[in-house]
Amino acid sequence: MLFKSFAFTALFVAAPLVSAAGKGTQKPAQEPQIGPDTVHGCYSSKGKMVLADTNKFQTQGSCAATCKEKGNTAAATQSDQCFCGDSYPPKSTLTKDENCGEPCPGFDTDACGGLDTWTVYNLGVRKQLPDDPDPKTSSSAATSAATSTAPAAVTTSAAASASSSGEADSGKSTNTVGIAVGVVVGLIAVCGIGGGAFFFYRRRRNAEIEEEHRRNAAVNAFIAGGKPPSSSGGLSLSDQRLDPVMAQRRVSNGSIADNEDYSRRILRVTNA
Repeated sequence: MLFKSFAFTALFVAAPLVSAAGKGTQKPAQEPQIGPDTVHGCYSSKGKMVLADTNKFQTQGSCAATCKEKGNTAAATQSDQCFCGDSYPPKSTLTKDENCGEPCPGFDTDACGGLDTWTVYNLGVRKQLPDDPDPKTSSSAATSAATSTAPAAVTTSAAASASSSGEADSGKSTNTVGIAVGVVVGLIAVCGIGGGAFFFYRRRRNAEIEEEHRRNAAVNAFIAGGKPPSSSGGLSLSDQRLDPVMAQRRVSNGSIADNEDYSRRILRVTNA
C-alpha cells in the first residue's frame, strides 16, 4: 500500500515536468512526401518566402493550408506568423533544431521557429524543391563577374574613344578641304568679276574716245568751211588770200620782193 502511494506521488510530480519539456519541441527533418506537409528543418533565414498570414492560433497545419491555397510549395512559421514560397532558404542558413523552440500559439507541443529562426515545411506538392542561392556566394560571384568585365569595359571605352577621335579627325579633315575649295572658288569668282569689270570699263572708255574723235572731226570740218578733212586726216587751214590752189602744187617760184602785196595776182615764173 505504501509502495502504491509513492508511485502515484512520483507520477503526479513528473507529469507536469514531462508536459513542460514537450512544449515547443522542433521535430526532426522528415522525408518529403506527396500529400502531407512535413518539417524540413530549422533555418536562420526565411529565404525568398513572404509573409502571408498572422494568426494568434498559428500552427504547422494552419500555415500549410494557407500556403497551399495560394499555390505555393513551401512554408515557414515564426511564432504567430506564416510565410509562403516555392523554395527552401539557403543551405548555409540551416541550423540546429534546438534553435527553433518557440511553441506554436495554436498547438504548443510543436515549434514555430524561434528568435531569428524559422521552422520550414514541405507542403507535399513536390518532393524536391530548390534551395535559394547563398547570399555570400552570390555576392562573391557578382564581384568576380564585375571584376572580370571591368577590363572589357575599359577596352570597349577605349575603342569607343578612339573611334570618336577618328571620326572627329575625319570631320576636321573634311571641313578643311571644304574650306579650301570654298576659298579657291571664291577667288576665281572675284577674279572673274574683276576681269569682266575691267574689260567693260576699257570698252566703254574706247567708245568714249572714238565718240570724242568724231565730235572733234565734225567741229574741225565745220571750221574749215564745210570741207571734208584731207586724206591725211588733217584740216587745210591756209589763208584764202594766198591762192591755196597754187600752194598745193610742187612749183618753184622765183624770188620776189618782200614788200609786195601777195593778195594780188603777180607774175610767177615756173619751170616747164
